[in-house]
Amino acid sequence: MVFSSAVFLFLFLPAALLVYAITPARLKNAFLLLASLFFYSWGEPLNVFVMLGAILLNYACALLMHAFREKKRLQTAVFLTGLLATVGLLFAFKYRDFAVTNCNALFHTDFPLQNRALPIGISFFTFQMLSYLIEVKQGSVPVQKNPLSLGLYISFFPQLIAGPIVRYTDVHEQLQKRTVTATSFSTGCIRFMTGFSKKLLIADQLAPYVDDIFARHGCSAPLAWLGIIAYTLQIYFDFSGYSDMAIGLGKLFGFDFPENFNYPYTAASVKEFWKRWHISLSQWFRDYVYIPLGGNRRSRARVLMNLCIVWALTGFWHGASWNFIVWGLYYCAFLIAERSAWGKLLAKAPAVLRHAYTILVFLFGWIFFREDGLANACLYIQHLFTCTETAWIDFISVADRKLVFCTVSGIIFATPVVPFLQKTYGSRAAAVSTAAAFLLFLIAIAFLLGTGFSPFLYFQF
Repeated sequence: MVFSSAVFLFLFLPAALLVYAITPARLKNAFLLLASLFFYSWGEPLNVFVMLGAILLNYACALLMHAFREKKRLQTAVFLTGLLATVGLLFAFKYRDFAVTNCNALFHTDFPLQNRALPIGISFFTFQMLSYLIEVKQGSVPVQKNPLSLGLYISFFPQLIAGPIVRYTDVHEQLQKRTVTATSFSTGCIRFMTGFSKKLLIADQLAPYVDDIFARHGCSAPLAWLGIIAYTLQIYFDFSGYSDMAIGLGKLFGFDFPENFNYPYTAASVKEFWKRWHISLSQWFRDYVYIPLGGNRRSRARVLMNLCIVWALTGFWHGASWNFIVWGLYYCAFLIAERSAWGKLLAKAPAVLRHAYTILVFLFGWIFFREDGLANACLYIQHLFTCTETAWIDFISVADRKLVFCTVSGIIFATPVVPFLQKTYGSRAAAVSTAAAFLLFLIAIAFLLGTGFSPFLYFQF
């Protein structure tokens, strides 16, 4: 089940809100856990048991770590057991075949592939499990003795499939006590409607054009540039749209989730881009990998190694492919460069040049993210600088009014134009933006009913 489907919008969500409202406070977590498991099992009827098994394992490991808090060696042994089991689960489903394929190619072996279906959202809920284990080990949060509360933290349906990655420290108090006010409920509704419209009216409308252009392995420069610009907008409005919906839904049930996007395409450096894009993932790797490795406190060589490890893992987290590893290391190279003389030179450059540089970096980066295989990614980059006699004819045949409208709209709304207007014109702008959000939501529903739903891009991760 996905948020952008009629079943969710007209059946599941209204029923969940109604039953939650009339459920006694002491049973609200139990109800939300059951609703979340039903939500996940709608599309993953078998893999829901995989998630439940992992939840129980992490629950038991955390209790044992709490019991052995005075016996550090035993506590560490239990912690490592839970850590390796959780990472092993992710490896078994997501990375085993990648490892086997490379092993077969390197050593000329013939180990069979399993071709297992990837449980939706496994990268997200395993990282939340790891967050819980690490924070209990550090003593920054109390152990959760109620298995239903821990189960809800891991499986809560708004952020279960594609984030944001919610750390246990952010919500452990809300699991025990929370309230839903008229203000928070209306704010949640508007946030959900905004994300729904971003997904249906921009991301989904750009998707067919992106698929068409990337499938043309012989396209020339104008069309290749159009394709990567359209994909850059598609992935932003798809993923940030999901995050908006998740944050909005959380508010409907009394939860405050962290922000996941802050207009990343307005960044003036790669470092700033990654402070604005997929914020919860960047912070997860910073706090649980980069800082434990030593962060910036070691020698220059060690800091550079730490950065390479973190960004290789960041890329690998997105998918079991060399494309994603190269994508992660590609950003690592720019981040390292920005720590050197290049960063000082960049800081002195005019703002327009800094923005242009950052835009080019993430445009080229998305090619490795979107294409299947490094060879295809390099070929696409070659097309960006290749013109044929029919280049503009091909461009005009694809760039119809709908594509132009969605692209221009995407570029405008990828900037903080709405917050700027609200800040400038106050309550009048807020009222207009609320009315606009409701109108766009109705239009998006019309598109949904007319074309059906499409999955979110980050479901594959």
